[in-house]
Amino acid sequence: MSKILIILNDPPYGTERSYNGLRLAKSLSNADAQVTVFLMADAVACAKSGQKVPQGFYNTELMLNGVIRKGEVLLCGTCMDARGLTDEETIEGTKRSTMQELTECTLAADKVLVF
Repeated sequence: MSKILIILNDPPYGTERSYNGLRLAKSLSNADAQVTVFLMADAVACAKSGQKVPQGFYNTELMLNGVIRKGEVLLCGTCMDARGLTDEETIEGTKRSTMQELTECTLAADKVLVF
């Protein structure tokens, strides 16, 4: 089984980079890859719980829940703090993380994709 690390940097809405990264994460999870998504910079907002978006618009909270079922979602703790995002405000199943853990995930991954 391939170990894939996907690093997202862009906000959940306003660009489609995080959306496309999450689409790929879900597809890779369904293809039996071991997927870890690491959210950093503005992408930590993708993990904000209670998102309400217009009908017919994608919802990164729902997309991350699909990844969490088969993989792992880590959030840069420094990036969370800089944006005032607390652990209690994030989706259940996500985990505050560190640069050290990102380093370990990067070294353990067969492939690293950055969006």
